[in-house]
Amino acid sequence: MTVIVAGTMEFDPETVEQALISARPHIEGAYTEKGCIHYAWTLDPLNPGRIYVYEEWETQDDFAAHLASHWYTDMGAHIRKTGVKTAAVKKYRVDLSEPVYDPQGVPRADFFTAT
Repeated sequence: MTVIVAGTMEFDPETVEQALISARPHIEGAYTEKGCIHYAWTLDPLNPGRIYVYEEWETQDDFAAHLASHWYTDMGAHIRKTGVKTAAVKKYRVDLSEPVYDPQGVPRADFFTAT
């Protein structure tokens, strides 16, 4: 089952860009781990100091291995060193995934492939 990790972290607006730049080796390292589909930090253009976190892991076991890896602990040390003010990050289990647009090109909120 896919695991998605998503949320926000708040930094001082004056230091957020450097925090993001210096996190790059940790982000790149996570991408080398088994099951890592996405691992992204993105600046919010409308909220100075905010970074969006988005991760996607193929399985819960892959995510667990990441949490036990040095890439995760090194990123935690990096975040503490760069002065994160707050973090609100959650994990989600995904039991069904499908496109937003159906075969006719219509955007749909319902899950139309479920039987």
